[in-house]
Amino acid sequence: MGFFDGLLGLLSHDVGIDLGTANTLVTVRHRGIVISEPSVVAMDTRSKRVLAIGAEAKRMVGRTPANIVAIRPLRDGVISDFDVTEQMIRYFIAKVHDRYARIPRPRVLVGIPSGVTEVEKRAVRDATINAGARWARLIEEPMAAAIGAGLPVSEPSGSLIVDIGGGTTEVAVVSLGGIVVARSIRIGGDEMDVDIVGFARREYNLLMGERTAEEIKIAVGSAYPQEHDRTVTFRGRDLLTGLPRSVEVSSDQIREALEPSIAQIIDAIKETIEETPPELVADIMDQGIVLAGGGALLGGLDKRVAEATQMPVHIADDPLTCVVRGTGRVLEDLDQLERVLVSEQFTRAPR
Repeated sequence: MGFFDGLLGLLSHDVGIDLGTANTLVTVRHRGIVISEPSVVAMDTRSKRVLAIGAEAKRMVGRTPANIVAIRPLRDGVISDFDVTEQMIRYFIAKVHDRYARIPRPRVLVGIPSGVTEVEKRAVRDATINAGARWARLIEEPMAAAIGAGLPVSEPSGSLIVDIGGGTTEVAVVSLGGIVVARSIRIGGDEMDVDIVGFARREYNLLMGERTAEEIKIAVGSAYPQEHDRTVTFRGRDLLTGLPRSVEVSSDQIREALEPSIAQIIDAIKETIEETPPELVADIMDQGIVLAGGGALLGGLDKRVAEATQMPVHIADDPLTCVVRGTGRVLEDLDQLERVLVSEQFTRAPR
């Protein structure tokens, strides 16, 4: 790092971004997490003008007139709409710098899924540079989540992190500052919502929105039998009559609806363990598996994973923010932790 870059680094507020399918979180070096908003952009289809970004845009989902669409520019953890993603990143960077500093453009570290292609990596990097970053580097989300969860990633011992986000589940064994074995499946919170929508349609001929399904998942969703069976009201449109209808559904039925996604997540964990060198498996058996991401909050998921793997399972402190906290820690100690970042081949900023 040259003298000029180092001086600018001191002047600017370095930014870490967890660019998630469901939510985008932003941390500023030495200040902590400053933004946590849904990854949603509301646009006018006629003028192609952005009307709202983040929480305000999410409130419009499913409730907009024909000429306004609420877009989620990231699908399954990767950019599906480059231009809209760039505008969203630009909005978040501007929001941070309006609040904290107006001098130089920031250095930005972005978390990406471990299974993305080189083209997708380039898309994230280019969108970040075009949005106003002076310097853009990438870090794989399971590595960032492991750092954010406080795992000893630089030590010669194995740690297994499972980061269950909105669009992807990342399973990785981390040792000596690198990822030894990783699995990335495009199953996460969004797919669980789709499971509930499909269940309502299949069992009750009820058409329900994904936002309603998400609220039901958060309220009574579980991966393991709970002590008390609770009920929730399904509200939607009857596909036979076309009229509104509501039905009472038990938490056991919701668990049954979520089973396909949960089974795939557990299979990914077991396959990762099967590929892990024996010495590292012994370390993982001592330390246990760590769950991070919003999906870690699903009731009883830790018990279900423990039962399937015969290993201790822990939920990280504040699992929703593990990835973004990890990016923040890397930015604070960049000289020591630079080796955990994705190779510079596709992330070198223009001079």
